[in-house]
Amino acid sequence: MAASLSSSRPTPEHIFQTLIAHQQTAVLKTGIELDVFTAIDEGNHRVENIADFVKTSQRGVRILCDYLTVMGYLSKENGKYSLSPDAALFLSKRSPAYMGTIAEFLSNEAHYKNLARLTEAVKRGGTPSDKGDNLKPNDEFWVSFARSMGPLMVPAALFIADLVRAEEGRPMRVLDIAAGHGTFGITIAKQNRHATVTALDWRAVLQVASENAERAGVADRYVPLPGSAFEAELDEDYDVVLLTNIFHHFDPDTCVRLMKRVYRALKFDGTAVTLEFVPNEDRVTPPAAATFSLQMLTQTDAGDAYTFSEYEDMFQKAGFGRNTLHPIPAAPQQVIVSEK
Repeated sequence: MAASLSSSRPTPEHIFQTLIAHQQTAVLKTGIELDVFTAIDEGNHRVENIADFVKTSQRGVRILCDYLTVMGYLSKENGKYSLSPDAALFLSKRSPAYMGTIAEFLSNEAHYKNLARLTEAVKRGGTPSDKGDNLKPNDEFWVSFARSMGPLMVPAALFIADLVRAEEGRPMRVLDIAAGHGTFGITIAKQNRHATVTALDWRAVLQVASENAERAGVADRYVPLPGSAFEAELDEDYDVVLLTNIFHHFDPDTCVRLMKRVYRALKFDGTAVTLEFVPNEDRVTPPAAATFSLQMLTQTDAGDAYTFSEYEDMFQKAGFGRNTLHPIPAAPQQVIVSEK
């Protein structure tokens, strides 16, 4: 009898918390939008001071900050709020590592609309949206991505720059496919003054990347190439081709088709560098990579989060004989380096 009363006793709590999890997204987004974290970092620790700083009601701030405390982004003692280490580093605009901009894309209305039709997506095996074909431009969505997601990609960009030995300073021609915000190519160009980067993406998106290259001081070595990754005319003498967060949008045959283009674009000793969510072979670990497939189910016609063995198969079909997997420390994504 005692065993039935143990901690493993069934409870609806997990179900309840899961069904109201959308509240957490809204609370964190609101905290970022109102700049609550910066307010506290500026020394405003009590409700009345925070409310004055963010120019909103005290009741609203109190309820919001209490919820953020329950979530672990704030701590509260004697009526005074303080930032958690994560919030201080990533959510206060006083921090050079601020990445609050990612809320714009990760909580984009399009994501909510797609998830609201998840049952339909599961039945169809693909998105019910008319925006699931990522071979076509979707400027509003991808410009939002480019303007907001750059800060989140900095650790991965530095990791990739190290993998391709950018700091050695040898002449290097880089093709950045689906460049988006441009962070990956720009990081290599900043570390290597002899590197030139050709950035391929839709024209409206490249405007954002070009602005970022200008701010980074590498615009003179940053060449926009507007168009489709599957149709744009490519040179054939690149040292490095970057493929960051693009394969998960497509089915395997389409991925092979793109990688064949990459193979032809590289020098005889060139390297293709892929950044992706790569689940283990069991497809349920690690959590961030394993659950990413659902996002592709709701957003694309046939995209997926592929395992390393699936990438190896696709890349070998495209001609790459050696593919190695490189985990990024403390990050949900991994890098695949493919050599001709």
